[in-house]
Amino acid sequence: MSRAKLLFALPVFALAVWIAWQAVPRMTGAAPEVTFTTITGKQVALREWRGKPAIVTFWATDCPTCMLEIPHLIDLYRQFHPQGLEMVAVAMAYDPPHHVVEMTRARQLPYHVALDLNSAHALAFGEVQFTPTTFLISPEGKIAEKSVGVFDYPSWQSRIAAMLNKG
Repeated sequence: MSRAKLLFALPVFALAVWIAWQAVPRMTGAAPEVTFTTITGKQVALREWRGKPAIVTFWATDCPTCMLEIPHLIDLYRQFHPQGLEMVAVAMAYDPPHHVVEMTRARQLPYHVALDLNSAHALAFGEVQFTPTTFLISPEGKIAEKSVGVFDYPSWQSRIAAMLNKG
């Protein structure tokens, strides 16, 4: 690529990245008061997890990045659930429920898996549109971290450990 084209392309690329970043909804403050219905029919209210750290991840069975994230979620769950970490994976509205059930069984997901049939949960969490979108919720019920794409496993591992050690 010629120098002139490169000098033109870089600012255009930077502008495109900035516009995309601005379009990604950000959510801070208190986690929404939602109740998930798991694929087994259990009702799980987020407010019932107050006093514990929690992870809420929005995913889809056809999302390659989500599949990369699953082993990290399983590791975090197995490492920290005995000390209080709670977790729910929320399948996007467009994901066929039978695919979600099959994937949950195939991957032997140990944490709650819920369907978001009408996108109410995605809307409550700030219009989640991209998968995976993962939220770390503090024991106080505040959104401590939001990650679009694969989250930073070591960083989240440290943050969860610190949250559990405060109690």
